[in-house]
Formats: sequence, structure tokens, C-alpha cells
Amino acid sequence: MVSRDIAAKPLPASAVAATDAVDPVLPLELLELELSLEGFSGGEPGFCEAVRNAASAVHGDFLFDLPAAGLLPDCRRLAVIRIPEGDATMRTLFAALDEDGAEIRLLQPDEETEHLLRFADAFVDLLQRLPAKPKEAA
Repeated sequence: MVSRDIAAKPLPASAVAATDAVDPVLPLELLELELSLEGFSGGEPGFCEAVRNAASAVHGDFLFDLPAAGLLPDCRRLAVIRIPEGDATMRTLFAALDEDGAEIRLLQPDEETEHLLRFADAFVDLLQRLPAKPKEAA
């Protein structure tokens, strides 16, 4: 079952351009991610691990998570992930743990979460500026 949060929001132009204009579909990575999170039943302690594993399964990145009280309605925790979007670009998504700690829903950035998207972009920019860790001699 595709989350209403994902299905209801229009796909970015790059995703639509890569699909049939008459019948746009969700990218395979997004569907895989949604399916990976659908069976979640771990509560708040298992939230990060579930989102990290789901992002990893689609060759994405788990960036960070934070308490979501006051950020989004009916949301206890929020994780920021990035998944591949066809070519070399990455799409930022939010995984929200509901107030009951029973369900994870995926959210695309919108006007309500624009400030979080800017923060995530700054976080990624910072990570890319950090020097690479030197490999230790074996």
C-alpha cells in the first residue's frame, strides 16, 4: 500500500520526465522503501533501525532523526533519508513515526517541511565538505 502522503503529492519534474507523462508511476526505489517500512511494529526504540535498514535496502542514506513534537502533527519522531532518483541525484524524504509509535509514513518535502529540507541540505553540504577519513594501515 502506497502511503497517501507520497501518492497525494506530485512527483518532481525529473521523476515525471523519466516516466510516461500519461501514467506517471512512483520510482522503484520509493516503492521498495515504502514496502520495507510497511510491516514496522517496533515502536520508538526500533524506529531508527527500521528506517536505516529500509534506506540501505534501496541504496539510500539515513541522515539523522530528531524528536518531532511541534514540527509535524501526529508525529513523534522524524528521520531524514535520501534515496537515489534514477540518475546520480538523490531525493530527500522524511520518515515520520506517528504519535502512537505504531506506524511509519513517508513524507515528501512540502511547504510545511521546507525548513527541515533546508536543514537537511545544509547537513549534507557539511558532510561533503568534511575531509575523507584516512584508511588505517592494515
